[in-house]
Amino acid sequence: MERKTILVIGTYDTKDPELNFVADCIRKMGGSVIEMDVSVLGDPSRPTDYSKHQVAAAAGKTIQDAIDAGDENHAMQIMALGASRLTAELYAQGRMDGMIALGGTMGTDLALDCARALPIGVPKYVVSTIAFSPLIPPDRLSADIQMILWAGGLYGLNDVCMATLSQAAGAVYGAALAVVPPNPDRPVIGMISFGSSALKYMVHLREPLMERGFSVAVFHGTGMGGMAMESLTEQGYFAAVLELAVAEIGNLMVGSVVNAGANRMTAAARQGTPIIAAPGFGDMIDFATWQPVPERFRDRPYHAHNRLLASASLTGEERRELAREVARRLKRSSGPVHFILPTQGIHAWDVEGMPAHDPDALAEMVDEYSRVMTDPVALSVLDCHINDRAFSDRVLEIIDGWIADGTIALSVRRGRSAPVRSGGVGSRRIGGPMTEPSPPW
Repeated sequence: MERKTILVIGTYDTKDPELNFVADCIRKMGGSVIEMDVSVLGDPSRPTDYSKHQVAAAAGKTIQDAIDAGDENHAMQIMALGASRLTAELYAQGRMDGMIALGGTMGTDLALDCARALPIGVPKYVVSTIAFSPLIPPDRLSADIQMILWAGGLYGLNDVCMATLSQAAGAVYGAALAVVPPNPDRPVIGMISFGSSALKYMVHLREPLMERGFSVAVFHGTGMGGMAMESLTEQGYFAAVLELAVAEIGNLMVGSVVNAGANRMTAAARQGTPIIAAPGFGDMIDFATWQPVPERFRDRPYHAHNRLLASASLTGEERRELAREVARRLKRSSGPVHFILPTQGIHAWDVEGMPAHDPDALAEMVDEYSRVMTDPVALSVLDCHINDRAFSDRVLEIIDGWIADGTIALSVRRGRSAPVRSGGVGSRRIGGPMTEPSPPW
């Protein structure tokens, strides 16, 4: 079995024994280790492969610059930039097969940047005292990051934290041995959706798209799924994206935690990746079932999907506001954008007899989308429900047109490299800086 090399990242001045323990666990399994020290003030017990001075230099700074930055936040941002650049470089050179980083809030902040410097399929593990905590915004996470809660890991080796660290070492090394990296021989289409009990288009579209020569990746639009799709879109991974459900934007608009961050539905616009969009589930607000229903939603139609996720309806004016925000994001794109507007409903719960059925608010939504989806966005208004075949057939017609005119290429070029930040496979490339949107709420 091929020997794998794992990059171990951490602050060796404060977590030297813990980091050495992880490295030793990997070596006992037959692996190799590259150690990267991202400390600022102290030194490790023995030299690491990459010193703190080399990390700072990769950011164009010195350790003294980090010390002189004035506070630990600015100092660690220097180290995070250098560490993420070195991580990408090591992977591009074929010198490492996975990464593991340890930390509290400081180390986790840096580790998230290092993980985002690696493409999907490269094992990236973060052992953190705040793993998947609300402190971590969705848009800081890479698409396939693995986080492990570091129990008893704040200071010093002990039986509790060694149990966690040894499992984490085994997890990252096992993943490096077992991973089947994505290297499709066909262009990939990214699609956002919800379960087939609510939205049917993914069932109608997947096989026809595969028959046309695409691989199809469907993401669950519950915040984390949208984050993963956005991350891969930012890397230029998709030939086209099907943004057919906009609930994550609505959740962001009203302050729900079930969102994918402020940058959702902006990466494709920056890349110039072709976009087909629709208002799927753009009439509901999602929140945790296990928390009290927010006061402003207590008198609205309510649906408990399970013990984790519940939804309440948006008013007609809130749907109009959401339509304006979706249009604002789509219109930023220099690539082709086509919006499909089904006038008879946008998920299975808004049909007659179901609790979310509100024909007046639906009419307001349709009116607003019809008004705001103007050039450069192309608009198709369909007298059907989003779950009808007519909706999916229109998506396929647009895809076929883009294939015919060369907007989407049915060929791919891939290699071992760090994530792409501009341009994409089978997409139109646009330049310019990555900018964050400025939501009006």
